[in-house]
Amino acid sequence: MKITLIGTAYPYRGGLAAFKERLAREFQSNGDEVTIHTFTLQYPSFLFPGKSQYSDGPPPMDLNIIRSINSVNPFNWFSFGAKIAREKPDLVIVDYWLPFMAPCLGTIARQIKKNNHTKIISIVHNIIPHEKRMGDHLFSNYFVKSADGFIALSKTVLSDLNTFDKSKPKVFCPHPIYDNFGPLKSKKTAKAMLSLDDNTNYLLFFGIIRDYKGLDLLLEAFADKRLRDFPLKLIIAGEYYSNEKHYLELIKKHRLQDHIIQKNEFIPDSQVVDYFCAVDMIVQPYKSATQSGVTQIAYHFERPMLVTDVGGLAEIVPHQKCGYVCEVNAQSVADALVDFYQNQRENEFAQNVKEEKKNFSWMSMVEHIYKLNEDLSE
Repeated sequence: MKITLIGTAYPYRGGLAAFKERLAREFQSNGDEVTIHTFTLQYPSFLFPGKSQYSDGPPPMDLNIIRSINSVNPFNWFSFGAKIAREKPDLVIVDYWLPFMAPCLGTIARQIKKNNHTKIISIVHNIIPHEKRMGDHLFSNYFVKSADGFIALSKTVLSDLNTFDKSKPKVFCPHPIYDNFGPLKSKKTAKAMLSLDDNTNYLLFFGIIRDYKGLDLLLEAFADKRLRDFPLKLIIAGEYYSNEKHYLELIKKHRLQDHIIQKNEFIPDSQVVDYFCAVDMIVQPYKSATQSGVTQIAYHFERPMLVTDVGGLAEIVPHQKCGYVCEVNAQSVADALVDFYQNQRENEFAQNVKEEKKNFSWMSMVEHIYKLNEDLSE
C-alpha cells in the first residue's frame, strides 16, 4: 500500500517520534511505500515546557520524512490536506495524543477525505489528557469526527473513545516494544558506562517529569527506613516539565540527597540502554495514565517494573510476575520495593518479562492496522 504517516518524527525527539519512525520501518519491511509528514512547527516555544523539542542526533537515513505541518497555521492545514488528497495514498495514519493538536490534525484529515479514496486511521495514545484544560472535550470531539477508525493503545483509551463516538470501528492493540535503542548490555557494563558503583543496587524513574507521574509518591516511598538496609540508590533520569523545586524540597525533607542520582535532562537515544540495563527495576508510580512507552522500553531490556493501578498499566505488567501493580500511595510502593529486595525477586521477574515481551510486537500492530483498513474498505 501507499501509506502516509502524520505526526511527530525527526527532527523532533521523544517517544512519539520513536513510535512513528519504528512503525514506518515495520510497514517498509512488509513492502509498503511509506512517507512520514511531520511538523515545521510542533509547539510554539512559549507553550513548550522543556529545554528543546529537537533531537541532536543524525536523521534516520532509511525513512522518507518531510517537514510539512504548522500546528497553528490554518492556511497550512488546508493546503497540506489538499496536497495529500491529490497524492491519493491508500491509507493515512494520524497519531493523536493532545487536544491542542485537534484543530490542525482534524482539519487536515477532513481535507484528505475529500478525495473519496484515502482511509484515515488514528492511533490514539490519549484522548482525554492527564492534565485537563478548558476545551479539551470539544477539540478531541472535532478530531474524532474526522477519522474513519481507531487503534487504541490501551483498554482505557478504547473506553474513553466510546464517550466521543460509538459507531466507528475501534481496535485495542497494546503499545509495541521500543526495540530501537539497541541490544541489551550486561548490568556490569551499563553501570561502568554511567560511572555507577558495581556494588550498589539501583532503581530507575525515567522520562519527562510531570506531576501526574507521581515522582513525589516515589520519593515518599523511598524514604521508608526499611530501604536503608540495602545498598540502594534511585536514579531520576529525565527533564522536569513541572516544578522542580517541589521535588528537591521532598528530597531534602527526607534527607535523601545521598541516596538519589539526578540527571535533569532529556536522555539521548544512545544512552537509554545504559540507564535501563544498569538498574534492577523500573518504577512508574503514576497518579493517572493510559499506557506508557517507558514500560515498553523496560520490556525490551527485560527489566522488572513497578507500576500503579491506573489506566492501562496493570494490563501490561502482570502483578507478582513481571513486577508489581501498586495502589496509588507511598506505602504501597514502599512495601513493594521492600519485598523486591528482601525476597530477591529480580531474576525471577526478569525471566518472566523476557517471556511476556513476546506479546508486544510491531508486526501485531501492523496486522491490526491492515485488518482495520480492510474492514473500512468493505
